[in-house]
This record gives sequence, structure tokens and C-alpha cells, in this order.
Amino acid sequence: MEAHFAKLIEAIGEDLNREGLIDTPKRAAKAFKYLNNGYDKTLDEVLNGAIFTAETEDMVIVKDIELYSLCEHHLLPFTGKCHVGYLPQGKVLGLSKVARIVDMYARRLQIQEKLTKQIADAIETSIDARGVAVVIEAKHLCMMMRGVGKQNSVMTTSVMTGIFRKHISTRSEFLNLINR
Repeated sequence: MEAHFAKLIEAIGEDLNREGLIDTPKRAAKAFKYLNNGYDKTLDEVLNGAIFTAETEDMVIVKDIELYSLCEHHLLPFTGKCHVGYLPQGKVLGLSKVARIVDMYARRLQIQEKLTKQIADAIETSIDARGVAVVIEAKHLCMMMRGVGKQNSVMTTSVMTGIFRKHISTRSEFLNLINR
């Protein structure tokens, strides 16, 4: 990967022997590997057994989970926040596991629409939830730094499964709680 970054830097007309660029291919390769470390993880590893029996059937919400990802179209970052809600059915996730699921999928080359669905599907299948709601709000550097150049636009995606999809009152409760 380091050699590829060296070629990219040279291809834009830079001198790899310039003081500030001498170790850049190595640093860039290390950073790119880190930014995409979601490929090195599985859902089972991320959950690490932190699924617990619980009598509650009430809504669980974790909101404002920051996320960082790279768009698969331009390899430019998109950043924002993710809100997750689920209705348990005898099992709940350890609190940090919700954020870790978000990170695992965000740390892959991604589009926001797919990321939103992956998070919802992972939570739904891991605890057999009665429903899952995921909303992501993010700013995309591919829109800000190139192309249309819009600095303040925010993309919002949502996935609602189970009860959140079937019952508008449940969906509304979730949306009201995350917008407080």
C-alpha cells in the first residue's frame, strides 16, 4: 500500500524527496489501514458475548454516536452522528456494543445508505429485536470539497424495521426522543 501512495503522490507532480513528504507514503498507508479497520472485525468479535437477558420490552436508544467513514466513490470522509433505537425481546446489548457496531461498519469503504441498513440489520439479528431504528446525519467532503461545493448540507438516512416500520406511534416516539 505504501508503494501505491508513493505513486499517487508522484502522479500529482510532487517530489517524494521533499522534507515533508519523505515518510508520507508510510504514514498514509498506516492511516488508510486504520480508517478501514472495520474489515478486520466480525459482529461476533465486536459483541464479545455482551448480550444480556432483560425483562424490559421498552425502547432502548443510544443517540449522537459520532461516526467517521470514507465514501466508496471518492475515498473522501463523511462524518456525522448516528442514533440507534431498538425494542428488545428478552435480550439487550451492552451499551458500548451499539457504538462498536456503528464503528465496525463505518470503518469500511461505504455509502451512508448501506451503512444505515448494516447497523440496523446487525442489531436486529444479534438480539432478535422486535424492531430497530437507525438514523444517520452526516456531512460528506465529496460534496463540500469538490463538485457542487455545498458546505452546510447534511444527508440524513433512516432504516426502520419491525415495530418501528409497522407502527407510526413507535416510530414517532423514537424520532421525538432523538430530536430532544
